[in-house]
Amino acid sequence: MPSTTAMSCLSWPNLLRSYAITSISSIPVLLKPSLAIMKYLTTSKSRFLNPDHNRILHALLKHTFYVQFCAGETPVEVRRTIQSLKHIGYKGVVLCHAREVVLSKEEMTALGAPSESSEHQERDTGEITRWRDDVLETVNLTQEGDFVALKFTGAGRQALQHLRATTPCAPALRDAVHDTCKLAQKRGVSLLFDAEYAWLQDGIDNWTMYYMKHYNKERAVVYGTYQAYAKRAPGLLARHLAEAQKNDFVLGVKLVRGAYMGSDPRELFWDSIEDTHKCYDNLAACVMRRKYDGLLQPAEGQSPEFPRVELMLASHNHESVRKAQAIRDQQAKSGEERIRMTYGQLMGMADHVSCEIVQQANTRGTDITPTTEIPHGVKYLTWGSLGITMKYLLRRAYENQDAVSRTIDARKALGREIAVRLGLARA
Repeated sequence: MPSTTAMSCLSWPNLLRSYAITSISSIPVLLKPSLAIMKYLTTSKSRFLNPDHNRILHALLKHTFYVQFCAGETPVEVRRTIQSLKHIGYKGVVLCHAREVVLSKEEMTALGAPSESSEHQERDTGEITRWRDDVLETVNLTQEGDFVALKFTGAGRQALQHLRATTPCAPALRDAVHDTCKLAQKRGVSLLFDAEYAWLQDGIDNWTMYYMKHYNKERAVVYGTYQAYAKRAPGLLARHLAEAQKNDFVLGVKLVRGAYMGSDPRELFWDSIEDTHKCYDNLAACVMRRKYDGLLQPAEGQSPEFPRVELMLASHNHESVRKAQAIRDQQAKSGEERIRMTYGQLMGMADHVSCEIVQQANTRGTDITPTTEIPHGVKYLTWGSLGITMKYLLRRAYENQDAVSRTIDARKALGREIAVRLGLARA
């Protein structure tokens, strides 16, 4: 029996694989041993346990967790994945290379001690060069209207050192990011500078604003990431809005709930999940309406006038997405000016949210009028060799552990879709 639900866009293999992996993620007795195995494989120094060298392990992971959450190991595989998503109805993708630097406690401690030795300089240059090449290749894999996500920590130890000290980029990294911004600008692609650990975030915010001032004169080539679970989020966004207004550039806002609660100090976050939801929805509404309200108030001594702004609403929360869509629909019907806005979810997660956005876009796209709001949905894809992406896959697993209720909702939605296709339930 054909399915007419939002999730009918998923192929049978994708649907069944998603249901199996989401079931593991939403059942603690299955998730805990799975996490333990993945963590062991990720941290092991054994060549035998490295999926890039062990063909059996590579095949097992490649056709399960990897294909669920990642775009591909080669440019050919990545292009094929992007094409399939756009064929379904996604308006674009967010593409990110998985390379990152993970340091031991001893190496983290040593970050505070800069070294001018030729050995360290050669190491730093090599790490920045590899990162630059990966990022430029990623930009070249995307098309106009797509996004590329960057993690500054992927550029190596020197980047971590300067972020921690909240000092400017080293010249080599500064030039590498300029090269990336120029290429993105030329190709009509936007860059999302990801948020990371709290002890690095001030440095990341400073670097992000530096590049926004250079490249966001006409549109948001560069987006910063704002984590709504952090108490500092409203104040930080207000300061950046004031800076954009003062210097006349477009503020690119990627709004997320946050993903570092398991590692950052607990006192940095709101006291409850309800407080986080309230903050997220309030900031999203203010940016969409370009008006200060509720938690978001003008920075001290600043004008209440709102700058030009663009929004990436990155959320797996169905309620937040629907609230945002209601605002956009109301704006469309009233003729109110709408900002450039995109909805984003991670590949392999929250398909019940993503597919609903795609379904609406496909349905409304057949009858475009000035009062029609066509949602722009994208999927966040990570690419790179299986060995490199293991750390990313582990983070996705831990993220599911921290959001079991949301994962259960996804599993139920996938289960309903299977039942509909088998003729056991109505669409």
